[in-house]
Amino acid sequence: MALEKVLVVDDDPNICDVLRMYLENEGYSVILAYDGEEALVKFNALKPDIILLDVMLPTLDGWQVCREVRKKSSVPIIMITAKGDTFDKVLGLELGADDYIVKPFDTKEVIARIKAIARRVGNSPEESEVKEVRYDKLSVNMTRYELRVDGKVVDTPPKELELLFYLASNPNRVYTRDQLLDEVWGFEYYGDSRTIDVHIKRLREKLEGVSDKWSLKTVWGVGYKFESEEED
Repeated sequence: MALEKVLVVDDDPNICDVLRMYLENEGYSVILAYDGEEALVKFNALKPDIILLDVMLPTLDGWQVCREVRKKSSVPIIMITAKGDTFDKVLGLELGADDYIVKPFDTKEVIARIKAIARRVGNSPEESEVKEVRYDKLSVNMTRYELRVDGKVVDTPPKELELLFYLASNPNRVYTRDQLLDEVWGFEYYGDSRTIDVHIKRLREKLEGVSDKWSLKTVWGVGYKFESEEED
């Protein structure tokens, strides 16, 4: 299992205890934190592999915790919110979260989301083939989950990297938002197509002006494509 240590951050002890019980039954090691400051202390000290992060927290809210984590790490983050508003979902994704779950949630869904992320970021020993696409001043390596822009490693959340890899692996082909949700997020994702817009925006911030030989293009009324003068 690629993601073995889970940091659960929620100010409700009952929710923490239930999640810990289910996660430990699945073989995960669980770290609990009940407020934002404690979450950051334990994140820095114990280096979890994935974070389940509630939005409404004492001391520092989930948004602030997410911001601080993203300054130094691309560890997968699943936001947990009591609100179903699109604003909250989009804000979490804007800040670099990989997924979100709305309370009240089914514990089995939480496990499924974690396993889905584990499948995406985990590389089994038999996977000897290097999964990488290269273009001018750009390398996306899914074996190491590494983005290099102009020779420098750029810290990138897993979902952004997967989206870029998929588009760059199929240059000059246009995909609708729903196709990208289906291909990159998979059947276990219950979000809406604006998720794609958020991730494309974040990728463009990292890639803007790097090369004039390729770009992430919006095809109005349809979706997006990775436009390239050279096939990979």
